[in-house]
Amino acid sequence: MTALARPLHPARAIAGPLALAPGRLHEGCGAARHTWAMLVAGALSGPVLWIAPAWATDRPDPCGIAPWAEPGRLIFVTPDHRPDLLSCMEEALRSGAVPLVVADLPAAPGLTPVRRLHLAAEEGSSRAARPPLGLILTPGEGGAPGVESRWHMAPDHLAQADRWHLARRRDRSAPPAEWRLSGGPGARPGTWAVEQM
Repeated sequence: MTALARPLHPARAIAGPLALAPGRLHEGCGAARHTWAMLVAGALSGPVLWIAPAWATDRPDPCGIAPWAEPGRLIFVTPDHRPDLLSCMEEALRSGAVPLVVADLPAAPGLTPVRRLHLAAEEGSSRAARPPLGLILTPGEGGAPGVESRWHMAPDHLAQADRWHLARRRDRSAPPAEWRLSGGPGARPGTWAVEQM
């Protein structure tokens, strides 16, 4: 087992098992997709823009965020209309104003919106010191076409509390892989044990 690495890698926004290409759009799915997004937020520094529909009832709570990342880093945007979710994300990525933009979507977007988000992130990369990272959270097994990578995270608490199963199901530059993540109650994500399966 190795500790989850926090330093930045020049070719990736995050090193170690959570290696994510900067300036691109990545997808998180599975029952613990919100935990995955918090794990990514905790591995990065700076503000996080979290976009979720106004009608959604399962928004992150500051007490639940605290073990992962400083709650004051999160800025919540709650559009009233479904098309505005991706429009908000596109503008945020294009501006390069925040290093991490998360959109909690009710369904996986199509190929055209995904391409637009990639282009927006590339444009934001030219405007910011650090390329922005885009995460879309989709229900079930995900399946957004054209994403840079797709990650599935699910709880694995039967043998031990605070244990998750993380799978990289698709990545343009890395093969599929699976890990078991574990940490004690309240353990910072950077101190977790990571075991490749």
